[in-house]
This record gives sequence, structure tokens and C-alpha cells, in this order.
Amino acid sequence: MTAMTPTLAFWTDDEPLECVSFLPEAPNTVTFTFQAPSGALFRYKPGQFVTLELPVPGGPLHRTYTISSSPSRPTSLTITVKAQDGSLGTRWMLDHLRPGVRLKAIGPGGQFSFMNHPAEKYLFISAGSGITPMISMTTYMYDAGREPDIVFINCARLPSEIIFRQRMEMMASRLPGIELAWVVDRADPYRPWTGFRGPFNQLLLGLAAPDYLDREVFCCGPEPFMTAVREALQGLGFDMDRYHQESFSAPVGETGEYDEGVTLDDEAKAEIEFLLSGRTVECAETETLLGAARGAGLSIPSGCTFGVCGTCKVKKTQGQVHMVHNGGITDEEIEEGYVLACCSNPIGKVSIEA
Repeated sequence: MTAMTPTLAFWTDDEPLECVSFLPEAPNTVTFTFQAPSGALFRYKPGQFVTLELPVPGGPLHRTYTISSSPSRPTSLTITVKAQDGSLGTRWMLDHLRPGVRLKAIGPGGQFSFMNHPAEKYLFISAGSGITPMISMTTYMYDAGREPDIVFINCARLPSEIIFRQRMEMMASRLPGIELAWVVDRADPYRPWTGFRGPFNQLLLGLAAPDYLDREVFCCGPEPFMTAVREALQGLGFDMDRYHQESFSAPVGETGEYDEGVTLDDEAKAEIEFLLSGRTVECAETETLLGAARGAGLSIPSGCTFGVCGTCKVKKTQGQVHMVHNGGITDEEIEEGYVLACCSNPIGKVSIEA
């Protein structure tokens, strides 16, 4: 009798994520582990993100987080978050997200993955919680069993605030192809520090990765940090086509992609038909689909609002929009009629499934 091969089911965002555990990593930093209630496995590229719908007081809040686990370990998915001053969504997670809680999630999405830019050598540069896509990509290469060539630079305020330090040092101790460089502003009291100190600069880059010109660079962290990294590399003559960064804040100095050359008219009126709610709204062409929806009291999930995360993706069934995005939607999705509500302006009469 021939044994039946079971069919593998993979999670889609039609199903919620269920929190099964949480682990403190550093001050105000926690890793949450999720599983699919159905037992489905997770499939994504290392470095991608998901957007969580958080039930904060006053209504649902959408926040985008990079996945810190690796798809080479597909039975669960982890998100590592750090609460900053004024954090609303992340603070809610630290205070209220516990095993058994289920959250609606959108994704996975994003193009920030070494799989999209294969190379022989990599340089991963991060600061703070920007380490999350780097740990995902490094873990994937570690699990593959082949020796990679990664220089891994992470910057933090204090050694005690380095996220995943022990895990990274374990992987580096077993694979010579992973070289670590920890950089801190200052040492913890009464705990000697022998690693790098000070801000990221060209000198530090040369010490940590002398062959940086030969490497594919991935960078993630606060915007001022990424600006410093970009400027350091540009000043050293690095080929910036080999530089990739992940950011959920407004892109600096970028106009985005798609439909450039269209001029919007403040005086011109547009009409948006929201098919699911049965509402029709009149607005100026300079208003976005998302702004018009909010003005009419309609809810379209949104995260970054800069065309990066893809949370506000909706299907356009009629009409024309002017969309200038920053990577939050694929060419295939655009061909299928999808647009990003946060960065799409209606021209004339438009119908969308929202």
C-alpha cells in the first residue's frame, strides 16, 4: 500500500495570527511568536514584513513590522518590536499582547531581501530594531548549511541594548563566514567593552569591512542612521546600485515610481465610488483615495502612508489614478488593477473595491 503524501498548507492573510509566546530581548524590546490557528506553514522571503491590525483604544491601528524569523523555520513567525517614546501600537503590544490573542495581519510584503539581489558577499548594516531583517536573512543562510560571506555590523546605544547578540554570536561561532562588528555609543557601567565605540563613519566601515566595495550592502535603522551610512558609502565611491535599505518612514529625496509626468489640478474635481460601502464621494484631484475615504468616515487599512508597506492596497475596477509609490506594490499587482490608496490621486470618475 502506497502512503499518501500530505498536502502542505501555507498561511495567507485571510487567517489571523495567534500569539503563542513572547520573549524579552532588551529594554522595551520583545519578540512575539505567532502561529496559524489552522496549523498552516509560513512562506515568505527573509527580510519581508507584515502589517498588524492592533485593537488599541479608539479603533484599530495598523503598524508594519519586519519578520525577524526565517522561512527556513516555517512552523512559526516572529516579530521583534522596540517601543520608542510616544509609541502607541508597539506599547500596546508590550503591555497587552499575550499567548492566545489573535490579530489580523496583512502580508507578507516588501522587496528588501538578499534573494532579490544575489551576490557572493554581503554587508548587513543596522541600528536598533533595524537588526530584524538582518537576523532573518542571516538565519536563512545559516540554516542552508553552506558557508556564507557576511559582515554583520550593528549599532546600539549600549551593549545591553544589542538585540539578538547571543543568537548572532552563536551562529558566528559555528560558521566562519559570519563576521560580527558590534558598535556602541558607550559601555554599560561596570561592564568592560572591547568592541567598537562611536558613531558610524567611513573609518569604522573600513575597519569592520575592508572589502566593502566588493559587497552587496543592506541597511536598516532610523532615518538619520541610514543617511549617515549612505553618505559614508557615497563618499568612498561605492556603487550605490548595490545599496539597499528598508524604511517605513517617508523616503528621502525619492519621488517614487509610476505615472510620473502627470500634473494634478487643485481645481479639478474627481468622483470616487467605494463599491463595498456603496458610497460615492466627490473630491479634488489632489486628494488621495485614502484621504477621501477618511474624510467620508470610511476605513481603508493603512500603515506607512508613503507607498512603502502596501497595507492600503485596493483594487480599482474603473477609471484612472495617478500613483507615485515607493515599492509597496508589484508590477503584477498593478496590471491586475491594484493601487495604493495612500499615494493614488483620482482623475475623473474612479471605482475601487473598498
